[in-house]
Amino acid sequence: MSNQNEPNINIDCVGLYCPEPVFRTRQELDQMEVGQIMEVVADDPASEEDIPRLVKRLEHKLLKMYKENDEFHFIIQKMK
Repeated sequence: MSNQNEPNINIDCVGLYCPEPVFRTRQELDQMEVGQIMEVVADDPASEEDIPRLVKRLEHKLLKMYKENDEFHFIIQKMK
């Protein structure tokens, strides 16, 4: 049995810069089913603010955000 917060989808945006991480996150959210969880990994410093802002604006849920080395990790659940 898998962890309920384990991502269904992983997006690697390392090496991509604004607006690409936000664009790819939005594109994938549009394709996901309600309740699915996605992990986005990005190293663009702007993503630290841009991705949480996108998630809030689209009324989804940011389950967790953390920084590991120089990479930001965002765990996002599609809510509607």
